[in-house]
Amino acid sequence: MTKNETPILFIGNKNYSSWSLRAWLAMRKSGVTFTEHQIILDTPTTAAEITAINPAGRVPALALAEGLIWDSLSIMEWADEQAQAAGRAPLWPNDPFARATARSAAAEMHSGFAALRNNFPMSLKRVRQPRRTPAGEAALSDVARIEVLWADLRARFGQSGPWLFGAWSLADAAFAPVAARLDSYAVDTMPETQAYIAAQFSDPDFQAWRQVGVLEPWVEGDIDTY
Repeated sequence: MTKNETPILFIGNKNYSSWSLRAWLAMRKSGVTFTEHQIILDTPTTAAEITAINPAGRVPALALAEGLIWDSLSIMEWADEQAQAAGRAPLWPNDPFARATARSAAAEMHSGFAALRNNFPMSLKRVRQPRRTPAGEAALSDVARIEVLWADLRARFGQSGPWLFGAWSLADAAFAPVAARLDSYAVDTMPETQAYIAAQFSDPDFQAWRQVGVLEPWVEGDIDTY
């Protein structure tokens, strides 16, 4: 890339790729002009296509004039830095303690909740219904932790708006796919959790992503009816 080229965000299927959604939301909220390049997942050529862009073999990845950013949380941080450099609102909370707490929440999502991901894979086109078989205890423990976390953040920091820290932040990008999962699998949750899920589904950028995702023709196994 030359220094005049627009950043390229490499993403997977919008219906399935939760990590792509997080990075894409961050880029949209930052106001940075970028193009997106989609690599269809679960095909015979997927691995080769991704590795040709990112040796780590993952999407999302952000191609810049200077090189590649290949981790979703790093892309989110880069988007925040660009927003602030352009004089736009930061994507993390302004208060130092709230900002550190938001980063902690996003990092917990980034590195944890494996049982939730395995038991409730994201499919935006999935008709809202419970799993065909009960989720395991570890997955339900993940759900319980997320509900407690969301409620705590809303109580401490969220009085000024519908998001975890009042105004939208990158913590909300981190948990957007979780909101989609809890909704599509009709998980029994607290009213406070349901209100936060509704805020995610009302977000214009989330809606823009979802509207494309539900129309994608590609299918990965039985995730849509899991």
